Amino acid sequence: MYLEIVSPEASLVSGNVISVTVPGIEGEFQMLNNHAAIVSMLGEGKVKFKGDAKIAAAHKKNFTQEDGQWVLKITSGTVEMNDNNVIVLVD
Repeated sequence: MYLEIVSPEASLVSGNVISVTVPGIEGEFQMLNNHAAIVSMLGEGKVKFKGDAKIAAAHKKNFTQEDGQWVLKITSGTVEMNDNNVIVLVD
């Protein structure tokens, strides 16, 4: 599946991933390939992904690695998953 993480300033991440985990306002949830279409608001927490997506060089300092996944801490945002495309808009 294809992931894009976008902030108001720039595109932070783009590329193919195996999984994406996000902090939904009702709790954390994970999306894998062929997940049902979904739109959800995000709360404070961590966006995690595993795969070959490229992190923009100027923003790599905002990411850490935990358990073989890339991690970005966010305060809020929105996620949309449709047709194996995940777009995460973060604040």
